[in-house]
Amino acid sequence: MINYKVNVPITSTQFIDLLQQTSLGERRPLDDELTIKGMLENSDLIVTAWEGETLVGIARSITDFYYCCYLSDLAVSENTQTKGIGKQLIIETFKCLKSGCKMNLLAAPLAVEYYPHIGFKQHKSAWILSDLSELN
Repeated sequence: MINYKVNVPITSTQFIDLLQQTSLGERRPLDDELTIKGMLENSDLIVTAWEGETLVGIARSITDFYYCCYLSDLAVSENTQTKGIGKQLIIETFKCLKSGCKMNLLAAPLAVEYYPHIGFKQHKSAWILSDLSELN
């Protein structure tokens, strides 16, 4: 049985261990515990999925709760994928938002097909600036 929890603190180690079990881990600074800790401490909303005492999923968001919610990390352990955990993490996140708040995310390459399947609409104008030196 999977239990979902909202804003229950998790450790950097738990987060890193989960990310290592997903394709998202390749694009996260798993060797930089200070950054991982900052990611957790400065999130506005964290919904976690637990199988017993084991963290098997996370939806980590930055949000104002009213207009926009950026779902920055949606990760489910590859051992428990295809059981609806990712979708339920999104549902539990939405339950914490005010009516009309829009959820935005950037899909990991291996998850591009997942999001349209569950109802997300693709947006054609997303832009990323990774470093100030890239600004002209």
